[in-house]
Amino acid sequence: MNEALLNQLDFARASTVRTIQDLTEQAADIIPDGFMNNIRWNLGHIYTVHEQFAFATAGELVKLPEGFEAWFATGTKPADWTSEPPALSELIELLQEQAARIRETFSNRLDQASAHPMTIGPLTLQTVGEFLAFSMYHEGMHTQSIKSYKKLIR
Repeated sequence: MNEALLNQLDFARASTVRTIQDLTEQAADIIPDGFMNNIRWNLGHIYTVHEQFAFATAGELVKLPEGFEAWFATGTKPADWTSEPPALSELIELLQEQAARIRETFSNRLDQASAHPMTIGPLTLQTVGEFLAFSMYHEGMHTQSIKSYKKLIR
């Protein structure tokens, strides 16, 4: 089962990266009417949440570059940014590296109890695998947002 979950992570991450391959830096920063965020924010948010849900909840070292909390944490938005966010190429590299790091770190630890269990609505996440599965759901939601934004900005 561990391998199946990690394969799903690889699939989800490849889908996210494929979705933005044709995107320009300028397009990544467009905020469609009625929305608070842009594609760049969604990519950074996916990365940030995976760091928190995969690594921090397992008691592992979190690899969040400087500024990521201010740019991409839940509740943030580009309108509040006071410094230049990372380039798309950097976000893509981080996302790809992160998936490999998750596989390497947790391939035989998905049943491990989380150092920081969390309840989200009626769902309680208690193991590394449960957090990873939820993170993939979260990534899928944001990847769909990216796809919708791309249609809106064309």
